[in-house]
Amino acid sequence: MKITEQEVRYVADLANLHLTDAEVSKFEADLDEILARVDKLNEIDTDGVEPMAQVLYAAEETVTLRADIPAPPLGNREALANAPQPGAGYFKVPKVIER
Repeated sequence: MKITEQEVRYVADLANLHLTDAEVSKFEADLDEILARVDKLNEIDTDGVEPMAQVLYAAEETVTLRADIPAPPLGNREALANAPQPGAGYFKVPKVIER
């Protein structure tokens, strides 16, 4: 499957990204490679393979996840300490819904 420049620009526009011509070319090649790998995965015969709810479902004794230990939540002051534009107890962000 070949990704076109127009498709890359369309997806970038949906994500509100402004790409240079060089970036479009790079993403075109990268996305094409990703889709080629997905096509390769689609060639695998999965008949008779039971679906799993999660990857570690049958590996309980070898689970590598950390223990779930409750911790006190951050306060408002700590959460906003590194915010570029805190205001009135909230994170201020630019409006991105309208174009």
